Order: sequence, then C-alpha cells, then structure tokens
Amino acid sequence: MSLNFQVPPVAAGRLPELLNIMPKAELHIHIEGSLEPELIFALASRNGVALPYASVEALRSAYAFSNLQSFLDIYYAGASVLLEEQDFYDMARAYFVRAAQDNVVHAELFFDPQTHTARGVSMETVINGLHRACVDAQAELGVSASLILCFLRHLSEEDAFATLEQALPFQDKFIGVGLDSGEVGNPPEKFARVFARCRELGFHLVAHAGEEGPPAYIWTALDLLKVERIDHGVQASRDAALMRRLAQDRIPLTVCPLSNLKLCVVPDLASHNLRELLDAGLMATVNSDDPAYFGGYMNENFTQTFAATGLTAQHAYQLARNSFEASFIEASDKQRYLARLDETFARFASA
Repeated sequence: MSLNFQVPPVAAGRLPELLNIMPKAELHIHIEGSLEPELIFALASRNGVALPYASVEALRSAYAFSNLQSFLDIYYAGASVLLEEQDFYDMARAYFVRAAQDNVVHAELFFDPQTHTARGVSMETVINGLHRACVDAQAELGVSASLILCFLRHLSEEDAFATLEQALPFQDKFIGVGLDSGEVGNPPEKFARVFARCRELGFHLVAHAGEEGPPAYIWTALDLLKVERIDHGVQASRDAALMRRLAQDRIPLTVCPLSNLKLCVVPDLASHNLRELLDAGLMATVNSDDPAYFGGYMNENFTQTFAATGLTAQHAYQLARNSFEASFIEASDKQRYLARLDETFARFASA
C-alpha cells in the first residue's frame, strides 16, 4: 500500500476494532505521566514516602485540571515516590504492558531527569531503570523502545546544561532531547544554546510547542532550536503560513487529543482540529501524553477522538503510517512496521 492507498469504507461499528488492532508507534509519552495512582501508592509504601492523599480514590479524584500548571503540580507530587532504579523500571514496565495491549509496537519515551535529580536521585538511577525496562519490553513484549531526555522549560538553561552533562556518561541509553513543562512564558529561544550543543552531539531534537503557547513558539522551535518534531503543535492552525511550512517540510506533530481536552486546550473532542491538520497534509500523529492523568492510553485516544470527530478508516491508516514515518527508528525497521500495518488493513478489509 502506498501513502495514497484508499482504505475501503469501514462500518462505524467496526471502526473501534480496527483502531485497536492496527499497529502503531507512540511518540509523545511522558513516562512519569503513566504512573497510575495504584502504583504511586505501592511505591510510596515500598519507599516510606508520605502522600498528601488518603487513598487511591482521593488521588484520582484530584485529577481535575484547569490548565497545564494545575496538572504539573500533581504530576510532580506523584513523581516523588520514584527513588530507586527498580521504581523507574516498574513504572516503565507497567506502561509497556498497557502499550502492548493497545498494539503499540514502538514507543519513544520522554523522561524528566531534573524532576528526580532535584530530589537527590542520581541520573544513573533514572536512566538505568528506564533503559532496562526498554530492553525487556523488546524481548518480552515485542515493543521496541527508546528514551528522549527532556529539559524542564520552567527552569534555567544553565540547569539544562548541568543536566546534559550529568547525562552524557549514559548517552548510549537515550537517543534525543526534548523540551517540556510549562510552556507559557518559557519560549523555545530560552534554550537555544543547549539545543545547539545537543545537535553537535548528534542527538535527535524535539520540543513541546503550540499547545498552550502561540504559533510563534512553533516557528522558533523549528528555526532556532532546529527540532525534527513538534510535540503538540495544535495551535499551528491559527497560522496559515505555518500550516503550509509544516506540510511542505513534513514536520511531524505529536498530537495528544485527550490531553488537550483535559487541560482545556479544546472545549470538547468534537472541536479538536486533528482532522483539519490531516486534511491540510500535515504529518500529525495520535499519542497519550500523560495517560494516567488524562484518562486514556493510546487506544482510548484513538477511539474517543474518532467517535467525537467522525474521522474515518482512511484517517486511521494515515495516522498509524505517520507514527512510523515520524519515528526515529532505522529505515529498515520503518519499512517492516509499515508492511505490518498494510497487512493488518488488508486482512481487516477482507474479513
């Protein structure tokens, strides 16, 4: 099947099944954001960490966010239970099990070392635990995985440089760097020098831009930071010239619909602009962002968004294909995954 392959019409009742079984890559997952309340409490008990919540239910009921910052406050509190290498392994392992159930066959995980080193947890502890889980995910679950180190943009560029230096002894265990945390008031240019250094070191470059921040942040991430992918990017639709640039240059957007809903970026999923991005020729993908907090892993993002927006099987094929093309895996692996995707759609159409 080619990029222009026309997927046969699929009855609405069968579309959720197709969305579930199609192989896909996840390119925007914050591994700390996959930490479910049950595991938070289990790790807190194991490590003797006191939590400001009486129960799993009380913690989950606190997941009512009005914006990105209100989410981050709880997100960082949840991460406080991560102290030992095994904690990071267990967290990532739990995500990979869920990902495999959703037929995610490749994942590129964001991690936030500054969230942990600020609490006295070593860089070695963080990276070794996560990397070991990635290795086991491939061997035991058939999910290939790699790590992307993210700088917290509400902190200084000097802090980012220090974090990079701490991580370099382990640079064989992560493939890229990104930029996350509170976007408003922390434009990409704040980190121009450290991204230039990471580019010299040969890392892949990505950055959150255009979620709550303006389209200008996307331009700057592309032109100054020289990123290869834009994380979120939904505000691009406010700038026609930017939309043309993203389509022409085939810059991937790692869109996170349920995250956008939970953080009030959109009033409801029916208002989401994913279809607009796809119809304009942009390489948009679907991802779960922080699934433990935002109400859904990959297949929930697909099924809820498709139900609300009326996206079709053709869009499903395009999104899955985009996810592999936008990934940082080797060309031969991309072709293998794309062949598997084509086979799944052909088999489904003939059933």
